[in-house]
Amino acid sequence: MGNLIWTIAGSDAGGGAGIQADIKAAQSFGVHACSVITALTAQNSMGVEEINGVAIKVIESQLDALEQDVQPKVIKIGMLANEQQVEFIANTLKRYKTTWQTPPVVVYDPVAVASSGDSLTEEDILPAIKTHLLPQVDVITPNTQETQILTGVYLIGPSAVQDAAKAFNELGVPTVLIKGGHWDYPKGYCIDYGAHQGEEYWLGNKAINTPHSHGTGCSFASSVAANLAKDYPLKDAFILAKAYINQGLKHATRFGQGIGPVAHCGFPHDINDYPEVIEADSWLGQELDLEMGSEQVSARDFAKIETRNLGIYPVVDSVDWIERCLKAGIKTIQLRIKDSSDADLEEKIATAITLGKKYDARLFINDYWQLAIKHGAYGIHLGQEDISVANLAEIKQAGIRLGVSTHGFYEMLRAHNYRPSYLAFGAIYPTTTKDMTGQIQGLEKLKHFVPLMHDYPVVAIGGIDLNRAEEVAKTGVGSIAVVRAITEAADPEAAIVELESVLK
Repeated sequence: MGNLIWTIAGSDAGGGAGIQADIKAAQSFGVHACSVITALTAQNSMGVEEINGVAIKVIESQLDALEQDVQPKVIKIGMLANEQQVEFIANTLKRYKTTWQTPPVVVYDPVAVASSGDSLTEEDILPAIKTHLLPQVDVITPNTQETQILTGVYLIGPSAVQDAAKAFNELGVPTVLIKGGHWDYPKGYCIDYGAHQGEEYWLGNKAINTPHSHGTGCSFASSVAANLAKDYPLKDAFILAKAYINQGLKHATRFGQGIGPVAHCGFPHDINDYPEVIEADSWLGQELDLEMGSEQVSARDFAKIETRNLGIYPVVDSVDWIERCLKAGIKTIQLRIKDSSDADLEEKIATAITLGKKYDARLFINDYWQLAIKHGAYGIHLGQEDISVANLAEIKQAGIRLGVSTHGFYEMLRAHNYRPSYLAFGAIYPTTTKDMTGQIQGLEKLKHFVPLMHDYPVVAIGGIDLNRAEEVAKTGVGSIAVVRAITEAADPEAAIVELESVLK
């Protein structure tokens, strides 16, 4: 069930961590959390006084009741109080993974030490975790201390963080998200690391100085679990969980006489709460000594567009369609020719650019940035993969506007690094013009994307026709990119008028 997770964890009498934090975090992302309680902790804002482990029979009865009724896509594991609980939960997860029609994704927050510094588990629990539990875990979310305890790798630098992730892989965990809240490297910054399916993700922001951080680990892992349950890709679940914690730390206050809990404030809609996606050529990337993945030449702060409302934005593959749309009054348009071996490619691009100038339109060339510069295009549109190989400094120097495709929140933040002229977000719906398997964003994500990126002209793209345009326009986007809605219309000129009226 996509809007439901299970959390198997301890109860915090003070309400700041454990099951209580898990439920609040999941609800902030619109996900319902069912709970299986493993321990009743007697704790408050000043510390943990007692841990009362729940009997295996009681845990089993909770799990059986849930399994009969609601099988989730994601199960989040928190505190397990003793070796017997670890072995039981591990065996239960193994059964779920082999007997359920859809095996659950298991997210594990290896709760060993509370934010207050109190130990939350028995010392002899570690061998059982490594031997039995970790092989059933899909995503682990340790802090630096928990990473060092479980892997034996001391995190003295970025390469050690990567080594620790590999150590977790060898212990049977395929996806690793290491939280850097206690790392302080570079000094004054919080750096988080993710490794997933052969890709690495580094996120960073200035450290948020507050003593009130109780429950951050539980809330982070539950945020990841909630977004994975909604079929968000791991990199988006990672970045949203990080933004959620940053937001919560900024709003955290004291309850009681000791450490206050992280605040639960709903979906993070302030871009200032989001971390930076760290790339090798950035300041943080250089501090971390990250290897350059390409010969990329970077730049930022590209030429502005005079309006945030670009209107209906046809993406077409021929000069004839360029001219027909411009004659019909279109003011923003893109030429996308997929065949780079086209013998007349340069001539077509040059002709399209001339037409754009003739009709005083914002004409963007897809991909072919060298030719766009050569012939003085208004703008260039690049995909995420193209950012890594294009000479962005040359594009900026030419004064040409830059539009960038984004598919989700991680790519949104990566594109934001360059401060382009506009951002395109999609695919909103399935489309036949391009294989977007696994990248369908939907209206819900678009509704979050628009307020986050309010400083940019925002373009919604992917599978949008006249029937869908109205609901897309209600999100507040300033532009809707269309392909078949015009090129396959019985009367393209009439379709343009109808689409423009919906957006206005």
